[in-house]
Amino acid sequence: MIPSKPRLVGLNHIALEVGDIEEALSFYGAVFSFELRGRHDGNADHPAMAFLDMGDQFIALIAGREQPKDTYRHFGLVVDDRSRVMALAGAAGAELLERPFNFIDPWGNHLEIVAYADVQFSKTGEVLRAMGLALDKSDEAREELRRKLARGPTG
Repeated sequence: MIPSKPRLVGLNHIALEVGDIEEALSFYGAVFSFELRGRHDGNADHPAMAFLDMGDQFIALIAGREQPKDTYRHFGLVVDDRSRVMALAGAAGAELLERPFNFIDPWGNHLEIVAYADVQFSKTGEVLRAMGLALDKSDEAREELRRKLARGPTG
Protein backbone atom coordinates (compact mmCIF):
# COMPACT_ATOMS: atom_id res chain seq x y z
CA MET A 1 0.00 0.00 0.00
CA ILE A 2 1.35 3.43 -0.97
CA PRO A 3 1.03 6.02 1.79
CA SER A 4 -0.97 9.08 0.81
CA LYS A 5 0.84 12.36 0.47
CA PRO A 6 -0.28 15.69 1.94
CA ARG A 7 -2.44 17.71 -0.45
CA LEU A 8 -1.75 21.29 -1.45
CA VAL A 9 -4.71 23.26 -0.12
CA GLY A 10 -3.88 26.93 -0.66
CA LEU A 11 -1.63 29.77 0.31
CA ASN A 12 -1.58 31.39 3.72
CA HIS A 13 0.73 34.20 2.68
CA ILE A 14 3.29 35.40 0.18
CA ALA A 15 6.50 37.05 1.37
CA LEU A 16 7.94 39.78 -0.87
CA GLU A 17 11.30 41.35 -0.28
CA VAL A 18 11.26 45.10 -0.82
CA GLY A 19 13.81 47.84 -0.27
CA ASP A 20 12.05 49.92 2.37
CA ILE A 21 8.82 49.11 4.22
CA GLU A 22 7.43 52.66 4.20
CA GLU A 23 8.11 53.06 0.47
CA ALA A 24 6.53 49.66 -0.21
CA LEU A 25 3.44 50.55 1.84
CA SER A 26 3.17 53.78 -0.13
CA PHE A 27 3.52 51.97 -3.48
CA TYR A 28 1.09 49.15 -2.71
CA GLY A 29 -1.31 51.62 -1.06
CA ALA A 30 -1.35 53.65 -4.28
CA VAL A 31 -2.36 50.57 -6.30
CA PHE A 32 -4.59 48.52 -3.97
CA SER A 33 -7.04 49.03 -1.14
CA PHE A 34 -6.02 46.91 1.86
CA GLU A 35 -5.88 46.92 5.63
CA LEU A 36 -2.55 46.70 7.41
CA ARG A 37 -2.73 43.46 9.44
CA GLY A 38 0.34 44.33 11.45
CA ARG A 39 4.00 45.22 11.29
CA HIS A 40 7.36 44.52 12.85
CA ASP A 41 9.81 47.42 13.01
CA GLY A 42 12.86 45.19 12.71
CA ASN A 43 15.86 44.65 14.93
CA ALA A 44 19.35 43.14 14.77
CA ASP A 45 17.89 39.63 14.40
CA HIS A 46 14.94 40.24 12.08
CA PRO A 47 14.22 42.68 9.23
CA ALA A 48 11.33 45.13 9.26
CA MET A 49 8.04 43.69 7.99
CA ALA A 50 4.48 44.78 7.21
CA PHE A 51 1.49 42.53 6.60
CA LEU A 52 -1.19 43.41 4.03
CA ASP A 53 -4.48 41.71 4.86
CA MET A 54 -6.34 39.71 2.22
CA GLY A 55 -9.08 38.23 4.44
CA ASP A 56 -7.86 34.72 5.24
CA GLN A 57 -4.48 35.33 3.57
CA PHE A 58 -1.86 38.07 3.58
CA ILE A 59 1.17 39.52 1.86
CA ALA A 60 4.25 39.94 4.04
CA LEU A 61 6.51 42.77 2.90
CA ILE A 62 10.06 42.24 4.16
CA ALA A 63 12.78 44.90 4.02
CA GLY A 64 16.08 44.04 2.37
CA ARG A 65 15.67 42.83 -1.22
CA GLU A 66 19.05 42.31 -2.86
CA GLN A 67 18.45 39.97 -5.83
CA PRO A 68 17.84 41.20 -9.39
CA LYS A 69 14.29 41.74 -10.63
CA ASP A 70 12.14 38.72 -11.45
CA THR A 71 11.47 37.75 -15.03
CA TYR A 72 9.43 34.55 -15.21
CA ARG A 73 9.11 33.95 -11.47
CA HIS A 74 5.90 35.66 -10.38
CA PHE A 75 2.69 35.20 -8.47
CA GLY A 76 -0.91 35.81 -9.45
CA LEU A 77 -2.66 38.28 -7.20
CA VAL A 78 -6.46 37.95 -7.24
CA VAL A 79 -8.39 41.23 -7.08
CA ASP A 80 -12.04 42.21 -7.14
CA ASP A 81 -11.61 44.59 -10.11
CA ARG A 82 -8.48 44.49 -12.23
CA SER A 83 -9.61 47.15 -14.70
CA ARG A 84 -7.70 50.00 -13.02
CA VAL A 85 -4.73 48.10 -11.57
CA MET A 86 -2.32 48.63 -14.45
CA ALA A 87 -2.90 52.40 -14.67
CA LEU A 88 -2.52 52.75 -10.89
CA ALA A 89 0.59 50.55 -10.86
CA GLY A 90 2.20 52.53 -13.69
CA ALA A 91 1.43 55.84 -12.00
CA ALA A 92 2.95 54.49 -8.76
CA GLY A 93 6.24 53.58 -10.48
CA ALA A 94 5.79 49.96 -11.58
CA GLU A 95 7.31 48.61 -14.77
CA LEU A 96 4.36 47.58 -16.95
CA LEU A 97 5.02 44.43 -18.96
CA GLU A 98 3.75 43.54 -22.42
CA ARG A 99 1.94 40.50 -21.05
CA PRO A 100 -1.54 41.72 -20.11
CA PHE A 101 -2.06 42.50 -16.43
CA ASN A 102 1.59 41.91 -15.45
CA PHE A 103 3.92 44.40 -13.80
CA ILE A 104 7.12 44.56 -11.79
CA ASP A 105 7.07 46.58 -8.59
CA PRO A 106 9.91 49.05 -7.83
CA TRP A 107 11.91 46.28 -6.07
CA GLY A 108 11.70 43.71 -8.87
CA ASN A 109 8.76 41.56 -7.72
CA HIS A 110 6.72 40.34 -10.70
CA LEU A 111 2.93 40.34 -10.20
CA GLU A 112 0.21 39.02 -12.48
CA ILE A 113 -3.21 40.50 -11.74
CA VAL A 114 -6.10 38.02 -11.89
CA ALA A 115 -9.83 38.78 -11.66
CA TYR A 116 -11.64 36.98 -8.83
CA ALA A 117 -14.58 36.31 -11.15
CA ASP A 118 -12.40 34.33 -13.55
CA VAL A 119 -10.71 31.79 -11.26
CA GLN A 120 -11.90 28.66 -9.44
CA PHE A 121 -10.40 29.92 -6.20
CA SER A 122 -13.26 31.01 -3.94
CA LYS A 123 -13.34 32.86 -0.66
CA THR A 124 -15.94 31.59 1.78
CA GLY A 125 -19.04 33.70 2.31
CA GLU A 126 -17.83 34.51 5.83
CA VAL A 127 -14.48 35.80 4.57
CA LEU A 128 -16.09 37.86 1.80
CA ARG A 129 -18.49 39.45 4.30
CA ALA A 130 -15.62 40.21 6.69
CA MET A 131 -13.80 41.89 3.79
CA GLY A 132 -16.92 43.88 2.85
CA LEU A 133 -17.09 42.27 -0.60
CA ALA A 134 -19.96 40.80 -2.63
CA LEU A 135 -18.26 39.02 -5.52
CA ASP A 136 -19.45 36.51 -8.09
CA LYS A 137 -17.81 34.15 -10.56
CA SER A 138 -17.95 34.14 -14.34
CA ASP A 139 -19.84 31.32 -16.06
CA GLU A 140 -16.50 29.88 -17.23
CA ALA A 141 -15.06 29.79 -13.71
CA ARG A 142 -18.23 28.15 -12.34
CA GLU A 143 -18.13 25.50 -15.08
CA GLU A 144 -14.44 24.79 -14.45
CA LEU A 145 -15.16 24.33 -10.75
CA ARG A 146 -18.18 22.08 -11.50
CA ARG A 147 -15.99 19.84 -13.70
CA LYS A 148 -13.35 19.62 -10.98
CA LEU A 149 -15.92 18.74 -8.32
CA ALA A 150 -17.45 16.07 -10.58
CA ARG A 151 -14.02 14.40 -11.00
CA GLY A 152 -13.54 14.17 -7.24
CA PRO A 153 -10.21 14.15 -5.38
CA THR A 154 -7.11 13.04 -7.25
CA GLY A 155 -3.74 11.57 -6.31
